Amino acid sequence: MDVLVTGGAGFVGSAVVRALLADGHRVRVLDALLPEVHGRAALPRLPAGVTLRQGDVRDAELLRGMLAGVDAVVHQAAMVGLGVDLDDLPAYAAHNDLGTAVLLAAMARAGVRDLVLAGSMVVYGEGGYRCAAHGPVAPAPRRPADLEAGRFEPPCPRCGAFLTPETVTEDAPLDPRSVYAVTKAAQEQLAAAWARACGGRVLTLRYHNVYGPGMHLHTPYAGVAALFRGCLERGEAPRVFEDGGQRRDFVHVDDVAAANAAALRALARRPAGSARAFNIGSGEVRTVGELAFELARATGGPEPVVTGDFRLGDVRHITADSRRARAELGWHPRVPFREGLRAFALG
Repeated sequence: MDVLVTGGAGFVGSAVVRALLADGHRVRVLDALLPEVHGRAALPRLPAGVTLRQGDVRDAELLRGMLAGVDAVVHQAAMVGLGVDLDDLPAYAAHNDLGTAVLLAAMARAGVRDLVLAGSMVVYGEGGYRCAAHGPVAPAPRRPADLEAGRFEPPCPRCGAFLTPETVTEDAPLDPRSVYAVTKAAQEQLAAAWARACGGRVLTLRYHNVYGPGMHLHTPYAGVAALFRGCLERGEAPRVFEDGGQRRDFVHVDDVAAANAAALRALARRPAGSARAFNIGSGEVRTVGELAFELARATGGPEPVVTGDFRLGDVRHITADSRRARAELGWHPRVPFREGLRAFALG
């Protein structure tokens, strides 16, 4: 089929383009090529046969031409990360939410009814937790005073006891705790409303912490793996926030790309007017400190420094239960953590 990939020149988007081509699709790419993401280098190279148009998803006239003859859209375009400060708030809302709204309206006008949406695990806020006395609980946002005192683990909101972190399923309530997280939750809700209104079909892939070749290392909007790798490339020790015990699920970009291809195949089996979300993670629990030490070991670089610093928008623990994607999309992660991380570190 003919597929439009927004943000298809980016880190994840370009891997998705390659996966779709391998599946036999014809692909066109729309990418704003934001300097915050791509720097000021020349246009990125994409595989032969892929049409790349530099432009913004908020440009309705441009979208009209890009959507002509398209069967489905894979929407990767977004500003990512926690940003620099609250001055970024208008840009996040404009690119992520207004951009998605303009795209959905253009798809409705063009008669394009199938959408794979790049979501994020940040929509959950904290992950799943269990209190020995009260069972499953949702901890409140962590308080600055606790973080400043080095009390990083969220307590039970009912009795204050220590909690056991668990994996989070797609049925968990959304509790976005940063500007970026709010915009990603809004993207999902806009897409679901669009599907109901026009008989569309949406599959949202909630990515967990993606890493791999092609990550942009020198931007404040990068993920933690890129930040650590950038430090090591400069000969600096990675700086690990909190105590390094934050639990995450690190998933290789090739596995994420394969999940997009699987979701596109699965759309045909979905009923009109439906929206469904899937966690896309490795299924393995790792810590941020473990990531930093593994990268340092692989590169032979300086040992990480655990700083005790924190960012108020960060959550303590969030790891995926990805069984739904395995059962319904037939998708399974293939890249082992240490093998993928070693290739990323040395690439």
